[in-house]
Amino acid sequence: MKRCSLTMCLILTGLVPAIAQETQTQTQVLSPLSVVGGKETIRQQVGSAVYLDQADIRKQNHLNVNQLLNQVPGVYVREEDGFGNFPNISLRGADGTRSEKSTIMEDGIPTAPAPYSAPAAYTFPAPARMSGIEVLKGSSQVRYGPHTTGGVINFLSTPIPDVRQGFLRYTYGSHHTHQLHTHYGNTLEAENGRFGYLVELLHQQSDGFRSIDKAGGNTGFRKTEPMLKFFWEPDTAFYQRWEFKIGYTDFEADETYLGLTESDIRAHPHRRYPATQFDVIPTEQVRTYLRWNGNPSDTLDLESTLYYNSFSRAWYKLDHVSTDTIPGVDSQGRISGRTALHEGLLEGNPALPVLKGEAPGSIGVKNNNRDYEAIGWQNAFTKRFSRGEVEHALTGGVRLHYDYVDRFQEVDIYIGDGTGNFPLFRSGPAGEEADRKEETFATAVFLEDAIRIGDLTLKSGVRGEFLRYDVDNRGKKSDGSLNTLAAGLGSTYDLNPSDSLFSGVYRGISTPGAHSHLNGGIDPEESISTELGFRHANERVAYEIAGFHTRYENLIGTDAGLGGDSNVNAGEATVWGFEGQINMELGGTNAGFRLPAYFNLTYTRAELDNALASGGGEDIYAGGTPGSSLPYVPEWKLAFGISYLLAALTVNLDASWVDESFGTANNFSAPNVTSREGKIDDVFLVDLSASLAVRNDMRLLAGVQNLTDEDYITSRIPHGPRAGASRSVYAGFEFDW
Repeated sequence: MKRCSLTMCLILTGLVPAIAQETQTQTQVLSPLSVVGGKETIRQQVGSAVYLDQADIRKQNHLNVNQLLNQVPGVYVREEDGFGNFPNISLRGADGTRSEKSTIMEDGIPTAPAPYSAPAAYTFPAPARMSGIEVLKGSSQVRYGPHTTGGVINFLSTPIPDVRQGFLRYTYGSHHTHQLHTHYGNTLEAENGRFGYLVELLHQQSDGFRSIDKAGGNTGFRKTEPMLKFFWEPDTAFYQRWEFKIGYTDFEADETYLGLTESDIRAHPHRRYPATQFDVIPTEQVRTYLRWNGNPSDTLDLESTLYYNSFSRAWYKLDHVSTDTIPGVDSQGRISGRTALHEGLLEGNPALPVLKGEAPGSIGVKNNNRDYEAIGWQNAFTKRFSRGEVEHALTGGVRLHYDYVDRFQEVDIYIGDGTGNFPLFRSGPAGEEADRKEETFATAVFLEDAIRIGDLTLKSGVRGEFLRYDVDNRGKKSDGSLNTLAAGLGSTYDLNPSDSLFSGVYRGISTPGAHSHLNGGIDPEESISTELGFRHANERVAYEIAGFHTRYENLIGTDAGLGGDSNVNAGEATVWGFEGQINMELGGTNAGFRLPAYFNLTYTRAELDNALASGGGEDIYAGGTPGSSLPYVPEWKLAFGISYLLAALTVNLDASWVDESFGTANNFSAPNVTSREGKIDDVFLVDLSASLAVRNDMRLLAGVQNLTDEDYITSRIPHGPRAGASRSVYAGFEFDW
């Protein structure tokens, strides 16, 4: 895998002038497609919402979005690579595999490679370059789609500043982990209006915290993300703004799907077997949009956005194993008589020594070569008007969207000599294992009305998704259509200036991919969600509590393609629980220091309502019975933190505890017939960070992540248990002027 040296990182730094930490955008009315809008607008939401600002994102220097979202109640994450490059996010019990059941956006635009045809998030916004993260759960999410059973997360990229500003941050830490973030921007006054620009660069790399037995090599990643953004506000009779953004991601990770045996994960959790030595995923992404906002009057806001995303990946990874030293090959280039990896990891399986490089045999390494593209045009308006004492904010929109995924995959076969070496036996021809293109043409429309009557706000809305599917599988073509409907009703009631009640009921949907629907008969997943909550806020303390209940029908396993054809409508499930969060100021300014703190908790009961013989990503719903806990949804989750601010010094302590859960719906405590079975460890993680301002424009940074060096299983899919990241330390600096 290619690496960027420290010298090269510093050269890259020189390409972008380094200036200002905080950037303030031109004050304007919120977009009709805004999700939360900021911490100050949480009170206006009819559903449970959280806003992480720039300070929240930066204080622990996280590369990993999973650790950031651990601070958000109602959000569960399943770690995969230890760096958060492949997050699996569940909002209130929805299946978190590849974050498919949630709408993930950047700047209000769906960010999945193909959100309709193949919604699996094999690329994800890097939190280090974001100015904010908006999370909306609960009712009345009809503005966002197509996947609304799990809610919406919107990442906000660095805004263009009003004045000349810039920023530089660099840290170096354990496992040769580098993180560089720099940007520069300005806004200029011209005869015909205002013009602004921003140039940005993020670079991250690490050698990884795992080691490959016998073969050696890195197990980390490298990511480089430049971005350009421009705006023009013409001097016209009414306010309008044109904005263009283009971003690029060059990413490569030495990541595998294979885990370890039960005994090995406990004794040496950060090792990898020699059979994984070839595993690597290179990706490229281009994301761009042209957006127009206008306010023709004080009561009308308009927005129109053309967007384009392209993504390519070729995840070359271990797929299966055999004890045969002269293997036969089937019609798809795979070894005849092969053993699935999740079975080969079981103690006593004859294929296990082959994976460990201790016995001769053969392995199949698949090139999951795929191209994705998404292009669309979304439009929205908000019209404010009054009828007597009743105030309305009517918001509507339409999105025209096209996306596709094109699979062109093959399998190479290697022969193991029993000493950790795997010379090539057969190189598969391109397209032999899979040659399939799936396309979706989507029209989405929504209408929502927020009605204000005194202290009461009612928000009702409806969303329709009208899809046209086309699939070409080796020349065999199929097509069809699918129409879905989501609707919601939410409310807030202001008891006084500090307290309010909120409630809602919502019908959510998650649509299947084209191949799954046309050739697998998969129907949309549906849910009915209700919630009831209370908010309080004053100058020193703010808190929110909420209870929620969701009934799922036609559970869809996954469209992630994790290695099986278990993508079926699995059945029904019920999820209920409660959340609480509080932010407070414990110290007084009269004492010369501050002690801001937070605490949140989530309790969730997520159970199947019927027995299941199959279903779920990698068939993890198989064996479930009525009352079985849904996989990877723990009952309890806690997070808390406190900061000490004294003059130029800031010290932050953040901790989280996540309860244990199960890897499959049969709720076995240990593997029986597959290494996917068994418990997922409960884990208590502590992060410590500090910054010291040595000048007005410069700060020194240091921190420790996973302070107590906890060893714990984070996931058992796709193929056996894997552990979270070990303790790491870092130091660096931050510079702005």
